[in-house]
Amino acid sequence: MLTVHHLENSRSQRVLWLLEELEVPYQLKVYQRDRKTSLAPPELKQIHPLGKAPIVIDGDEVLVESGAILEYLVETYGQGRLAPAPGTPERQRYTFWMHYAEGSAMPPLLLLLITNRIRSAKVPFFVRPITKGIAQKLTDGFVGPQVKTHLDFVEAELARGQWFVGDMLTAADIQMSFPLEAATARAPGMDSRPHIRAFVERIRARPAYQRALAKGGPYTLGL
Repeated sequence: MLTVHHLENSRSQRVLWLLEELEVPYQLKVYQRDRKTSLAPPELKQIHPLGKAPIVIDGDEVLVESGAILEYLVETYGQGRLAPAPGTPERQRYTFWMHYAEGSAMPPLLLLLITNRIRSAKVPFFVRPITKGIAQKLTDGFVGPQVKTHLDFVEAELARGQWFVGDMLTAADIQMSFPLEAATARAPGMDSRPHIRAFVERIRARPAYQRALAKGGPYTLGL
């Protein structure tokens, strides 16, 4: 049986959701973040040197990186579900979104989180204007425009249909869920992006998503 090493409030929630959609049995080990640093506990490094979740163990295979894990699970256990057929235009589109989620969409959202933390960090009062100024300049000059570019792009794509590939849920939608849920939690201007908000509401209503959430624990993306 598969074993999933899952960290609360993390990308590994996607792995649980995919397994629930595929109805593949798995054992779950849940880890808590450090309450001061929000980092993963050191125990994860005993399983893989990177010490990150998700980690999936399937026999002798120790799998890391959520996108690679999702692809492996779909290919190994999907039986044709949650992915378009190889060699089709839909498969190429599917591959794009599987890689776009972490390769392009997530980095500016992570930078937005960092700049927000810098802006709100507890520092001596005489340093505060400097740290806030640096964070604001970075946000205005680079992070904000990048976030807007990517969210505008995704909003336009979702205006074409409910899902990223074809008319049914695929693993690409599951992979894209984390950056879009992160965006709804922390990115400005989400009221003007109804298709992204509808996508997030749609995935959260799925029974498999809700089962994964119940098993995986807190998932607020407020980190």
